[in-house]
Amino acid sequence: MMLKRSALPTWLVSCFLVTACLLSRPLDAADIASVGLEVPTFHCLGVRCFVTGDTGEREAIKLEYRKAGTAEWKRALDLFRVETEFVKGVNVPAGQQLYAGSVFDLEEDTAYELRVSVPGGALRVLRAKTWTEPVAPKPLRRLYVTPGNGGGKGTKANPFRGITAADAAARPGDLILLAKGVYRGKVTLQKSGTEQRPIVWRGVEGGGSIIDGGGESPVVSTPGLRHVMFENLTIRNGSWAMVAHGASHLTVRRCTFTKMDRGFTSTRMPSRCHVIVDCVFEGPSPWPRTPERGIEDTEGVQLIGEGHVVAYNRFREFGDAISIYRSPGHAIDFYNNDISECTDDGIEMDYGGVNTRCFRNRLTNCFQGISVQPLFGGPCYIFRNVQYNTGVEMLKMHNRPSGFLFFHNTSVKTGGALILYSSVPTRNSVFRNNLFVGTEGKYVLESTSRMIHCDWDYDGYAGGGGNFAKWNGVRYATFEDLRTKSPIEKHAVFVDAKTLFASGIQPPKDLKIQFPVTVNDLRLKAGGNAIDAGV
Repeated sequence: MMLKRSALPTWLVSCFLVTACLLSRPLDAADIASVGLEVPTFHCLGVRCFVTGDTGEREAIKLEYRKAGTAEWKRALDLFRVETEFVKGVNVPAGQQLYAGSVFDLEEDTAYELRVSVPGGALRVLRAKTWTEPVAPKPLRRLYVTPGNGGGKGTKANPFRGITAADAAARPGDLILLAKGVYRGKVTLQKSGTEQRPIVWRGVEGGGSIIDGGGESPVVSTPGLRHVMFENLTIRNGSWAMVAHGASHLTVRRCTFTKMDRGFTSTRMPSRCHVIVDCVFEGPSPWPRTPERGIEDTEGVQLIGEGHVVAYNRFREFGDAISIYRSPGHAIDFYNNDISECTDDGIEMDYGGVNTRCFRNRLTNCFQGISVQPLFGGPCYIFRNVQYNTGVEMLKMHNRPSGFLFFHNTSVKTGGALILYSSVPTRNSVFRNNLFVGTEGKYVLESTSRMIHCDWDYDGYAGGGGNFAKWNGVRYATFEDLRTKSPIEKHAVFVDAKTLFASGIQPPKDLKIQFPVTVNDLRLKAGGNAIDAGV
C-alpha cells in the first residue's frame, strides 16, 4: 500500500492539540549575534540563531513567519536551545550560544519572511523561499533506448542499444526514454544535467523498464552527478541497487527497488538535496526478527548531507528503512512514508545535526521504532508518527542523544508502553501530547538512562504491570505517583486501550505476528479522555 499524496493523511490526525507553544522562560540579557537559514525543503524552513549573554537555561527566542507580502505574523515554536558541547558540523563562535528551529507545513515554491526576536531586545527578519519538487521540464531532445550492448542513434527508429550507449550521448535537457524490457548488467552513469536542464531517465509506466544487475553491485552508480532524474524504473538483482556517492540534486520518483540489500545510498560528501518520492523498496529481511539473523545490515535509504526529502514511499523487509548516515545531517525531511517489517529500526534519525525532521510516517511491525542514537544537539523534530506492533523501544534513545522534540506521536505495542534501555544519559528533550499504549510489563514507563534536561508532560499512557514508572533510578508505584511525585508528566492522562481507538484496534498480543499495514489506523474514538487532553 502506498500513502496517498495529501497534506495530512486521515489516520495521522491527532485529537490532541498543540499550537506554537512556549517551551522556555523569558529572557533578560541576551542579544542576537547572527542569524541564518538552513537549506529549504518543500514544506519546511529552518533557522540558526547565535546569541550572546545566554544564561544557560532555555531562553525565549521567538520565531514568527508570514508569506511575503502579507501583514499578519504567525507564531512558530520558539527556537530550541542547543547544547553546544554536543554539536558537530556547525561552528559555534566562542562566547555564543546556538538556538535553532523550524517552521512546518509551508507551501512549496513560496516566499516567506521569518522574524526572530528576543523579548524587549533584538529582532531580525529573514527572507526565504521554500523549494519545490523538481519536475521534468520540456525536453530539448528525446532519446530512445532499448536493451542491448551498444550502438544505435537514439532515434525512435534506431534507438540506443543499452543504457551506457545512451549515457555517452546524453547532455543537459535530454529526456531519455527506456523501452520496456530488461537492461542487463550494472551501469555507471557519467553525465550531469543542470538546474534548469536536468537529464531525465524515464521508463515505461508500471515498472516494465528493468535494470538488472545480474548479482553485481551497484546496479546503478551515479558518482558525483548533479541534476539527474530517474522515473518509472525497476532496479533489481544486486546487493547495492543505486549508489550516489558525492552526488547532489538527484530525483528518484515512482521507482521500484527489489531483490537487493540496500536501495538508495548516498553516504559520501558532498551530498545535497536528493528527492526520493513515490517509490517502493522491497528488502530481504522477513518478519519477525530471529536470534539467528539478529541485526541485519540491510537498508532502504541511507543519506548524508543536507536538504534531502524522502516522502510518500513504501518500505518493507529491511533492517532499517530510512537512515541518516554517520555524519551530522542538517535540514533533512522524512515524512508520509509507509514502513513495515523492519528487523532493526524503522527510521534512524541517528547522527542528525540541526533541524532534522521526521513526521507523519506510519510504522508497522518494526523491532525498534524511531531511533535517535545519537543526536548532535538538534533540534530533531519527531511528530505525528504512528506505530503498531513495535518490538522493544518505540523511540530508541541510545548513545547519548541531545536535542529532540517529540510531539503528537502514537505507539501501540505489547509489553511496556514506553521503555528505554541505555546506560548513558539522554539529554535535552521535550515530549508533549503523545500516546504510549502497551499491555502488561515490568513498568508502563521505564528508563534505565539518566535523563538530563528532559521536559515531558501532557502525554497519555495505557498499560499495566508492577510499578508504574521508573525515572532516574526512582520507582513510582502508581500513575498518580508519577504525576504528583516525579519531576515529569504533571498533566499526563491514563487512557483505556480497550476503548481508545475508533477502529476498535487493540494492542498486539504477539510480536511475531505480521499485521497488515491497514490495521495501523490509530484515530481516536469520539468521547475518549485522550481527546483535547494536550496543550
